[in-house]
Amino acid sequence: MIPPIASNFVAGETASAAMDHVDDLNERGVHGILNLLGEHYDDRADADADTQAYVDLVRALAQRTTDACISVKPSQIGLDIGDAVFEENLARIVDAADCLVWIDMEDHTTTDVTLDAFERHARETGGNVGVCVQANLKRTRDDLERLADLPGKVRLVKGAYDEPAEIAYREKARVDEAYRDDLAFMFQHFDDGIAVGSHDPAMISYARELHEEYGTSYEVQMLTGVRERAQFDLADEVTVYQYIPYGEKWFSYFYRRIRERKSNALFALRAVVGR
Repeated sequence: MIPPIASNFVAGETASAAMDHVDDLNERGVHGILNLLGEHYDDRADADADTQAYVDLVRALAQRTTDACISVKPSQIGLDIGDAVFEENLARIVDAADCLVWIDMEDHTTTDVTLDAFERHARETGGNVGVCVQANLKRTRDDLERLADLPGKVRLVKGAYDEPAEIAYREKARVDEAYRDDLAFMFQHFDDGIAVGSHDPAMISYARELHEEYGTSYEVQMLTGVRERAQFDLADEVTVYQYIPYGEKWFSYFYRRIRERKSNALFALRAVVGR
């Protein structure tokens, strides 16, 4: 059983619990992105099992009125085993899905194969896939130029991986600057499909300004358990998605959220005590 302080960040251990969580969000105007926890498998059986779990999930979503899509990690569905395994399992999920399939971005060693997979499926499906890019990587502007004319969605985040200094910005101020520059490029050059993956009020406000200037549609994406009141408030003016982890592998995810930012622990504690 997930303890109360961790359940603030994780929707439950089962797909059913996660979908029920989305139903509750939908009533408050927020959409859901479901993510089965798991990553860096080196056993094909584990990768195939989670792939089948995603196939079952998208089929279950198709039978409900739940407004949700899914997001998968490449290393969860076989990338650490081999590119071909990842590509085969991703194709199984995309082929089964009526909803959008997001492809999460992991560390810099996975960027090329992830973007290649996104481009292929974006063209094949006409845009029923999304991909994440990270503003802390110095290559991201070039990647955005490649992605600008493709169908599908692109989520811009600041980046949480500890990347080498030669390929990534490491100072917070420089990452923030890169995020703003990349966001401006997207609003200027993308027709739509922009996802602002940030809890930073300054970046969300900047996206609003860019939308007013360029008219490009966008959405905001935030994590379960982080600034949820702001998510509900924002849903009155822009499309908001909550990224919703679930599954039995909840402990390592919860520990990572707390380790990343002490403020996340305060969010969790306040939710538990109802303050």
